[in-house]
Amino acid sequence: MIDRAVHPASGENGENVEAVLREELARGDAMAQTVLPILRHLIAAEASSVFSDEILARVRGMLADLASGLLDSLGAGADAERYADRLTHGFIDNPALLSHIHALALEWHLTEKLQSRLALDPIVSPLLQALIASPEPATQELAMTYLAAQARWCQAQRRMKLPLRELPGDLLHAVLLTLRALAEAEPHLGERAMQAESAIRQSYDEGASRLGLASRLIMSIGSGAQVALSVSHAGVSLFLTALGMGSGQGRDTVTFSTHEAQLARMALALRAAGLKPSAVEEQFLAIHPDVTLPPGFERLGPDRAAAILASGDSAGHRGG
Repeated sequence: MIDRAVHPASGENGENVEAVLREELARGDAMAQTVLPILRHLIAAEASSVFSDEILARVRGMLADLASGLLDSLGAGADAERYADRLTHGFIDNPALLSHIHALALEWHLTEKLQSRLALDPIVSPLLQALIASPEPATQELAMTYLAAQARWCQAQRRMKLPLRELPGDLLHAVLLTLRALAEAEPHLGERAMQAESAIRQSYDEGASRLGLASRLIMSIGSGAQVALSVSHAGVSLFLTALGMGSGQGRDTVTFSTHEAQLARMALALRAAGLKPSAVEEQFLAIHPDVTLPPGFERLGPDRAAAILASGDSAGHRGG
């Protein structure tokens, strides 16, 4: 692609660019399949060779904070440290949970990178400012609520924390199943664990989480949601949400596609979401300024881009 990352075939016709993108998508997805096993090993081993120390520290911090949140609800007392280790190991054994936390760490890394390079505010993007100023009271209220959630998330990321309430519903359920497993191994925790789980479930509202609010905000824009496909206009968080919705992929999957090993997936996702080739180039200029699209990319239509993505997914790629 992508001069630095992809080796284009000769010529500029549609068939050649599709072959290039399919090959690069397969290469990137094959590499992605190795990420979780390596990440899991490094977290457990407290060592780093492939992942940056910052990413590993952030993932460990979020895992520890989830365990802490459960133990606070449980009232674990003097045994909290021992229980925390067992909970954390249980979390590491859940690929979907570990993948999601890794995606959040990558999102924050990109957020900081674009704040440094483009002066892009991590909380209040130009799009969010416009939505807050909307004449529609419902849109304005939703935008303000999202702003507060994004501000809390940024503060939590600086502290390497992840509150239980910010997990997607299926992952919160998985975390609570880990608590149940602990209670089964420690029978004296049984009643307290049941009470803690019940309280957490009753207070949980996925629509009020940062990711839930982001999805609601993008949906509220309706047919104008393509404005959120500009990372410099929407900000990283809303951009990733809009790209996931527009390309029919999970948000974690599109977050991983911003990594330099997944450039073909990002280009295909942007095109599948309906961006014109020139607008796709603008997003690469913002996120990967040293990367160029392959010759003939402008001839690839949104439907073909979506089909190539779908073929890659059916070949074995999995995203959160």
